[in-house]
Amino acid sequence: MIVAPDQLKMGFIESEEIQETKKPELSNGRANKLDPQDRSFHAWYRFVLSFPPHLVQDYIQKFGLNQKSVILDPFCGTGTTLVEAKLAGMRAIGLEGNPFPHFASSVKTNWDLDGDKLSKQGQQVSEKALAILKSQGIDDNFSFNDSKNLELKTLTPEIEKLILTNSISPLPLHKTLVLFECLKQFEGEPFYRHALLALGNALVFKISNLHFGPEVGVKNPKVDVPVISNWLFEIKKIANDLRQVEGKSYPNTKVHLADARSFDIIEPNSVDAVITSPPYPNEKDYTRTTRLESVLLGFINSKEELRELKKRLVRSNTRGIYKGDDDDQWVSAFPEIQRIAKEIEKRRIELGKDSGFEKLYARAAKLYFGGMAKHLADLRRVLRPGAQLAYVVGDQASYLRVMIRTGQILGDIAKSLGYEVVNIDLFRTRLATATKEQLREEVVILKWRG
Repeated sequence: MIVAPDQLKMGFIESEEIQETKKPELSNGRANKLDPQDRSFHAWYRFVLSFPPHLVQDYIQKFGLNQKSVILDPFCGTGTTLVEAKLAGMRAIGLEGNPFPHFASSVKTNWDLDGDKLSKQGQQVSEKALAILKSQGIDDNFSFNDSKNLELKTLTPEIEKLILTNSISPLPLHKTLVLFECLKQFEGEPFYRHALLALGNALVFKISNLHFGPEVGVKNPKVDVPVISNWLFEIKKIANDLRQVEGKSYPNTKVHLADARSFDIIEPNSVDAVITSPPYPNEKDYTRTTRLESVLLGFINSKEELRELKKRLVRSNTRGIYKGDDDDQWVSAFPEIQRIAKEIEKRRIELGKDSGFEKLYARAAKLYFGGMAKHLADLRRVLRPGAQLAYVVGDQASYLRVMIRTGQILGDIAKSLGYEVVNIDLFRTRLATATKEQLREEVVILKWRG
């Protein structure tokens, strides 16, 4: 359903009415899923809650983009927009502040590697790792019931504090570290980055004890699990996709490790379209989703590095707020944002919630929208006249059940900065676990006239 701006001023239509007005092409439950035909490249590594490739395909078509167009994803995450742009023969630019997703996007858009060589070199690394494990009395393909007598590799106390407790069991951790050390010997080789991403994906979904539902947590610890064979399965998957594009020409994709609130690294007046999904104001620490692979594979090595990466992100949760943050000044004149902040604070006092994080809820809401305002303001410099933008965002009620209509507010901010709010399209609805209400995920469609 397309909701016009004048409808927004009159109040939101209930989810049930929206679904009756227009049935989505995919069922609500399938709308955010990765379709089997879209698995190539995307399945190398992907956030559980990433927006789906078919949504990017839809807006590439709706915007009338072609191979001369340049697409920007300033919150590129694991590269859904970038991969789809490349498949469509378009130049694309991505920004991502979190180092492991940035790495993943860079690898997923690098198709110059020979698939057969990747498979062969992966096999060579696996043989080295298996030989080391065998010398230690470990057969990776047969589970141990008792590993107490084995000398296992462990993490330093400082490093261990960075990951979720029990997110990986001792024996799978040991085998992963052995494989990683073998792989590191080939760090300068062209296949290394693809092989490392394969290990990251296997680590999260096959080797670890992590569970996504949708928050990341720990469930059903695995005493042992094959590590080398699960890694080789991911290698095979990447190699097969690379073989499909062998000999074909695709435009280069640039992915920058950068803050989405500043666009100094992008050429002015160079972008035709933006298709992106920024973080939602939902008290979700997005760095936790990628913490295990980031730490074990060397992308985050200390609390200081974690703090610096969080400072590159739009503030969307209280665990990423710092003393000098001042993005809220960008929205000091927006009555709706100030009303929401006051309501959150009022409810906090009424409920007697007085932890340090709870006291920051109201500020987090203001900093989030202030960061998005700063982003949209600086973005104008790189947009060409007539540029079209699609922002996938979701309503939230994480802060003491105070409803935040993210899409509507983002549209109001954009309008104040000179953008035209073209539409707000319903993407899907989802059930809020706390309130049992249907929350709307929407695509805010903007146009920059120049």
